[in-house]
Amino acid sequence: MNEQVIVIGASGHGKVVADIVRRSGDTLLGFLDDNETLPPEIAGIPVLGKVVDFAKYPDASFVVGIGNSAIREKIVRQLDNVRWYTAIHPSAVISTLDTQIGAGSVVMANAVINTSAHIGAHCIINTSSVVDDNHIGDFTHISVGSKLGGTVSIGTHTWVGIGATVSNNVSICDHCMIGAGTVVIRDIKESGTYVGVPARKIK
Repeated sequence: MNEQVIVIGASGHGKVVADIVRRSGDTLLGFLDDNETLPPEIAGIPVLGKVVDFAKYPDASFVVGIGNSAIREKIVRQLDNVRWYTAIHPSAVISTLDTQIGAGSVVMANAVINTSAHIGAHCIINTSSVVDDNHIGDFTHISVGSKLGGTVSIGTHTWVGIGATVSNNVSICDHCMIGAGTVVIRDIKESGTYVGVPARKIK
């Protein structure tokens, strides 16, 4: 069934999400964005107004195209009783066996999501990342080219950086930043920023 979709956020990430909507065969109505300096159109896509204008489109589905997880959650809490659109790029490979992807999440080009993966709401599974039989909390971002081993658990609002690797059976708690190229081989139980091979916490 064709959905009419509005993307919240008209910056770089929002444009990528908009492209996924179109490639999925659904109808992209336009953007909502609070930036008052935006032109009426971006890349030929209309800017329909600010986030508060969502109520003008009761028949639309919405997806938040903003990378910052705190802002993403704030916007989600603002939009009561809307239908959330899960954006999945046609080139993504997703197992149909016991795999769950939460409402409002975005799965980008060439991502691989394997059997028994449970992905929370409003997550970003970015380009060419690999998610195995993992549990990923709400509002978490798995960045470009990241690789998660088997039975990994990632908490809410955690950012796994570009090209990072998380070994099998490792858990990472809520509100962590895992730096680009970092290799996580042990559980992370304290929120913070972690970098290096193997991962270590920095101030």
